[in-house]
Amino acid sequence: MNKPTYQDVFEIVKLIPKGRVSTYGAIAAALSLKSAARWVGYALNNAHLDPAVPAHRVVNRQGLLTGRHQFPTPEFMQQRLEAEGVKVDDNQVQDFEKLFWDPLKELS
Repeated sequence: MNKPTYQDVFEIVKLIPKGRVSTYGAIAAALSLKSAARWVGYALNNAHLDPAVPAHRVVNRQGLLTGRHQFPTPEFMQQRLEAEGVKVDDNQVQDFEKLFWDPLKELS
């Protein structure tokens, strides 16, 4: 596989179903990039280049909305998730384990 691009990240993120969340690390693993969760975050900082990318569905490995400051307002990410039925309390996705979408399992 060639070195993954931001577009590769975007294509995986577009597959996350409404009402589900994934993590930077899970997306990195799906792209065969060990220890590249931060790079996935950098890619998602550019998700505005493709409005079809639901970057609000990507959280850290504990379900925290660590990317919230990259959106138009700090509340935007939570509002988008809640509009899809995801409960968020204190910047933490509730029922994270139940809502976690693992691209390695879902796309195999």
